[in-house]
Amino acid sequence: MSGGVDSSVAALLMAREGAEVVGVSMHLWNHDRDGTGSLEGRCCTLDDLGTARRAADIIGIPHYILNMEDEFKEKVVRPFAESYLAGATPIPCVSCNTDLKFASLLERARSLGCEAVATGHYARIEEDPETGLPVLRKALDLDRDQTYFLHGLTVEQLRAVRFPLGSLMKSQVREMAREAGLPNWGKPDSQEVCFVPKGEGPGEFIRREADWLGLRLPALPGSSPGDITDREGHVLGHHQGVFPYTVGQRRGLGLAAGKPLYVLEIRPSEARVVVGGAEELCEQRVGVSGVNWLGPLPAEGVHRVRARIRYRHPEQEAVLRLWRREETLEGDLEFQEPVRAVTPGQSAVFFSLAEPDRVLGGGVIRRMLRADGSQGP
Repeated sequence: MSGGVDSSVAALLMAREGAEVVGVSMHLWNHDRDGTGSLEGRCCTLDDLGTARRAADIIGIPHYILNMEDEFKEKVVRPFAESYLAGATPIPCVSCNTDLKFASLLERARSLGCEAVATGHYARIEEDPETGLPVLRKALDLDRDQTYFLHGLTVEQLRAVRFPLGSLMKSQVREMAREAGLPNWGKPDSQEVCFVPKGEGPGEFIRREADWLGLRLPALPGSSPGDITDREGHVLGHHQGVFPYTVGQRRGLGLAAGKPLYVLEIRPSEARVVVGGAEELCEQRVGVSGVNWLGPLPAEGVHRVRARIRYRHPEQEAVLRLWRREETLEGDLEFQEPVRAVTPGQSAVFFSLAEPDRVLGGGVIRRMLRADGSQGP
């Protein structure tokens, strides 16, 4: 129970079904370690935890707060910062779901005698009648669907997860909360990275928290000043570290040019940011690493899929080739049409052609494969 309306209604619905429900909130990040009160979190604050407790009281269930700040720091925040310093643009919500909410939290839930973890995610789980395996499907409210962030869940985790809101519209959820007298029924949704304070970007956050995270910026690639160039290497400007930049970024480059320029590549080892015109942003082949496959077996081979390279990116048809490298699945996506601003560190998520609401899996975009055979970052 994060303090938001979705997780509170999820608890409410499970209780109404007759389940024995225990409300649990995770204390993940302290925005006020220096005691000044100058930084305001976007969600998961102490006020949010208080709201979750009030909602639990109204529902009539016990409520506990678990201090998971150390786990959150090691499994989510530090990898987030390290990935930025390596020139990628990570999605912390994916690792938070996979490694914390449905891994560490599930272990703690079982220590409380609970059989499953229910959350306020908008997604559905069904059983495949032929294999008996769980199938992850999009929520009925496609505007709220969160399966993009859940593609990393394992089959074992899916068996122990409940998504009570998957068949509801957001308007129905708010109305249920209002009728039940929950204090957060009208609370706005949080859509930003929870541990980056309001008014800050990832770059500012990493600079400020580097010591706390054990990162020595001057000695790390990605934190050194360098050049902003075009693809041919002509110097157009300078930067103070590549990690605040993201592929596709247009604003904040500090460059004067006769046309709009966008970040095309980030090269930490060269302390270089490569920019170019909008027409240079498009790629047709995308490499994917650490693939989690939820589709029919065998995973290795060629699959025709619909794929999404960002949360709000429209799905496009592609050919997915998967192969096993030691203990991990690697992949290569070739889209029918070029896609814009392929960003290393983001997730590529695969959906079924025959069943458009079925999630087949996903992985992390690792590089860009160009028509001439060269590789991006």
